[in-house]
Parts: sequence; C-alpha cells; structure tokens
Amino acid sequence: MSHRNDEGPSVDGRPAAQPAAPPDLNLLRTFLAVHRSGSFTAAAHALGLSQPTVTAHIRNLERQTRRDLFERLPRGVAPTPVADELAARIAPTLDALASAVGPGPVGGGRAEPVHLAGPAELLATRVLPALGGLVAEGVRLRVTAGLTDPLLDELRAGRHDLVISTTRPRGRSLVWAPLMDEEFVLVAAPVWAEKIKEPLAEEGPGVLHAVPLVAYAEDLPIVRRYWRHVFGTRLNGRAAVTVPDLRAVKSAVEGGAGFSVLPRYLCESALRSGALVQLADPEDPPINTGYLVQRPGISENPDVGRVRDRLIEAGRSF
Repeated sequence: MSHRNDEGPSVDGRPAAQPAAPPDLNLLRTFLAVHRSGSFTAAAHALGLSQPTVTAHIRNLERQTRRDLFERLPRGVAPTPVADELAARIAPTLDALASAVGPGPVGGGRAEPVHLAGPAELLATRVLPALGGLVAEGVRLRVTAGLTDPLLDELRAGRHDLVISTTRPRGRSLVWAPLMDEEFVLVAAPVWAEKIKEPLAEEGPGVLHAVPLVAYAEDLPIVRRYWRHVFGTRLNGRAAVTVPDLRAVKSAVEGGAGFSVLPRYLCESALRSGALVQLADPEDPPINTGYLVQRPGISENPDVGRVRDRLIEAGRSF
C-alpha cells in the first residue's frame, strides 16, 4: 500500500518541503517590543513576561525566519537590517490589533494610572496645572521628577508612559513631539542689577566676574550655553551656589545671592513684580525646545493618549 504525498513530488523526485508556518503572534509581539525598547529586559518588563521567555521567543522567531534579528551588545541589543524591515512591516498591523482588542477599563472601572516624568520645575509650574481638568474627570497620575537622560532610560524600560525631555531623543526606540520652547534670561535681584546692568551693557560680561553665580549644576550647563549664544565667548568662572532645582536657584537670586540664567516661564512673575531684573535683552535669546516622549505604538491605557493630547494642546500656550 503506497503512502500518498499531498504535496506531490518535487522536481528531483523527493517529497516537497512543507511550507513554513507563519510566526505566532506572540512571537511577533515580543519581537516588536524588543525592537522598540532595544533590550530584552525592557521588553520583558513592558510585556509582563520573564526575560527567559522573551529570549526564547526571539530565538524561536530567528529559527523560523532563519535570520539573525538582533546583535547582542554589552548593554541591550541592536536590530539587524532584517529586523528593521520586519518591524516596519508588522508594526502597523500589530498596533491596530492592540488598539482594537486591547484591554480598557472593565466594568466601568478606572484605567491604570498614567506614569508621567520630567523636570521638577516644569512639572510643577506648567504641566500639572494643565492636567487638572483631566484629574477632575477621573484620570490618575503618578508623577516622577528627574533629569532627562535617566528618565528616558526608564521610559525605554517601561517604567513611565510619557516623559518631558529637555533634549530631542535619538534612536528608533522612542517617538516624540515638540512640546514647548523655553527662553533663557539673565537675571539678578535689584540690589545687584543697580550696580551691574549698565556696566554690563557698556563693558560686556567681564563685569559679572565679581558677582556670585547661582547655578543648577557644577558644570553650569544653562549658564555656559547662554554665554556662548549671547556673548559669543566661553564662561570662565565657578558657581558660588549650586542647587539642583531651578526654583531654588530663583529663590536664591531673589534673595540677593547673585545672578543666574533661568527659563523665562519660571521667573516671569518675578520680573513683572520687580523681584528680579533682566540684565540683558539680546535680539536672539537662547531657546531650548522641550519634547513629549513615549514608546512607539498605542498604549493599552486610553488615559495615556488623553494626557498626551492635553499636554500637546496646552504646550501651545506654555
């Protein structure tokens, strides 16, 4: 009794190979999470899986595709060109599927909190007031303040939903939208402004060497940028006071500690009241753009989109 081959013989007489089965959606979902996060650990955290499970999924998919998808690095992984091509093909479909069937509030219950992070000063003075209406409507927030680079690393690892960044993120693992422009101003209390404002205009920034400098950090990133942009020279000097909170810098300067460079949004009311005086008024003041950053794809929490949209709308008037 002969055995029937449904596939029919191949050209050389041997049975034809069975066609490869399409990859499991779970493998593709894991692959996309790794591609977007650049890390097996971050993908595992975002998907609620163990790292060995994520590793097994990727190895299984690599066996099925017969291609290497990621280059293992000392920290994380880098996608191969094959992985980039695969991600571009499957991402729209998987994102649409997640949006259509992803879990939302069940039985009228509340969605999970939105985890939002950014600079403490901007969160306190602009962001949280803009989100007050959403909180009144039932949106829950968990807010973390910190420096941009660590916060972006934590976003990639799945610890935040949205991050307000003072620099534009690089790489493909995050997506961003411009949120606001902040102008930097050189300020001092009136007691100092009376002594140095006119000499500064006539003689240049050298007159400030005798005035204590109050700064955000020891390396003076904001002040040095202002010096390069406005005065066209390097700042030579050290801070008399450093405090890692621009609101505290503002308070120290208002108290007569010296001069500093601050975002205009933070000291606008003090300038209007006369508690601070703007020492220079350049035609082209230094501007820094802030960005609202998230991981690619559609979040399973619908409130993430609501918070994002509200911030983008409010950012036009920040």
